[in-house]
Amino acid sequence: MERVRFAPSPTGPLHIGGLRTALFNYAYAKKHKGKFILRIEDTDQNRWVDGAEEYIRESLEWCGIEADEDPFKGGKYGPYRQSERLEIYQEAVQTLINNGDAYYAFDTPESLDEKRKSSEARGEAFKYNFNTRRGLDNSLHMDSETLDKRLEDPYVVRLKIENGTTLCRDEIRGSIKFNNEELEDKILMKADGYPTYHLANVVDDHLMEITTVIRGEEWLSSLPVHILLYQAFGWDPPKFAHLPLILKPNGKGKLSKRDGDAGGFPVFPLSWDGGLGFKEIGFLRDAMVNTMMLLGWNSGGDEEIFTLEKFVEAFELSRVQKGGARFNFEKSKWLNQQYIRGLSADQLVHNPFFSPLLDKFTEERLVRAASYVKDRLVLLQDLENEIHCFFEAPDSYDQKAIRKAKAKGMEGILNFLEETWLHENYDKDVLSNYCKEQGIGFGVAMQTLRLILVGSLKGPDVFDILRFLEKDVIFTRLNLFKSQIS
Repeated sequence: MERVRFAPSPTGPLHIGGLRTALFNYAYAKKHKGKFILRIEDTDQNRWVDGAEEYIRESLEWCGIEADEDPFKGGKYGPYRQSERLEIYQEAVQTLINNGDAYYAFDTPESLDEKRKSSEARGEAFKYNFNTRRGLDNSLHMDSETLDKRLEDPYVVRLKIENGTTLCRDEIRGSIKFNNEELEDKILMKADGYPTYHLANVVDDHLMEITTVIRGEEWLSSLPVHILLYQAFGWDPPKFAHLPLILKPNGKGKLSKRDGDAGGFPVFPLSWDGGLGFKEIGFLRDAMVNTMMLLGWNSGGDEEIFTLEKFVEAFELSRVQKGGARFNFEKSKWLNQQYIRGLSADQLVHNPFFSPLLDKFTEERLVRAASYVKDRLVLLQDLENEIHCFFEAPDSYDQKAIRKAKAKGMEGILNFLEETWLHENYDKDVLSNYCKEQGIGFGVAMQTLRLILVGSLKGPDVFDILRFLEKDVIFTRLNLFKSQIS
């Protein structure tokens, strides 16, 4: 059975890059009738952020990405928080030390910083590896008596990587060869007794029987270290697939919160620390998930609208691109518009986003107004602005449009509207024939009506507004308009 995992760190809100990783893992698991596991990698206690774990959970729930095993519902491979698995990592790292595949290192941060500066002064990059470790403060050149004494000092445990090459395979990129001289003897256990990502994720993936690791491209450089760890333990590694980076809209560099702030769009699914997420600015869940689907994956055809079920059916790692995926907020909004159009007015209005409007207007009238403007909406938040003219008279008027309409015969049309047309059934042909008889453009009549009802030349269809409003309300707006232009 295929088993995959999404293993975020609770160091802040879930970026859309992490959400995309969770989605692809979920789709892969369901496509192969396997299991999707949520594991919380919370061993970096210095970067732990209160509320981040719950935020991750809520974001996945909102997007409909449900784990088969996680810290909340449990499972036979738990615990699913790394902070609750410390004894497992201690035993694992001791096994590596006993087998000569890892060693104690006592170097202070200050001494390593001096080594780096010295190397930089020579135009070299310092690496803690087989070229340098014999001259550094570690257990590789200590007798047992000296080591016993030194273990009372702060230390870390490092992986012992020998010279040579490490051959790896990525399901998206194919075979990759790494020169071990470019690698460092990575820290496996920190001085505080907590494991690093390298040790903990390899141990957990093995013990949780993960068959395929699907993660972000930023971890590709760590792949040889992880393969070497699997070899040191004598374990068979899982398959690996590294997803492309999500790039800025201009394609230059990785997408960040700063880019979102500058471009006026969110990079988180839900609000965090006062900043709005996709949900709060008016994205439907399915549109948000569909946006994530298209970041680095394509179906092989022109189709772009996918339900979660349809995406699971179509998903293949072979369809994931190698290059970075440029984030296009305009495309995301277009997707959201398509999903809004696919809803009935009743479904739209009963979205929790509109609870305040249901408190303000009667359900029947709100649904009716929404039916007229639904196809105009790009974001859910647009609805209140679009239906304003159905419930409230204009509070201002486009003076430039009024001047132009006056110059083209607006006053004659106003008289016809007030004395005749608005008393009838709003027949478009009758109004068109009047304009022809008077030598006035029909567009001027429509502009006049729109200015009376909305106050500007933008808004819903004029005849929809007329059908919605009571006669007395229409004439009240007409009189208000006349008083404004006089």
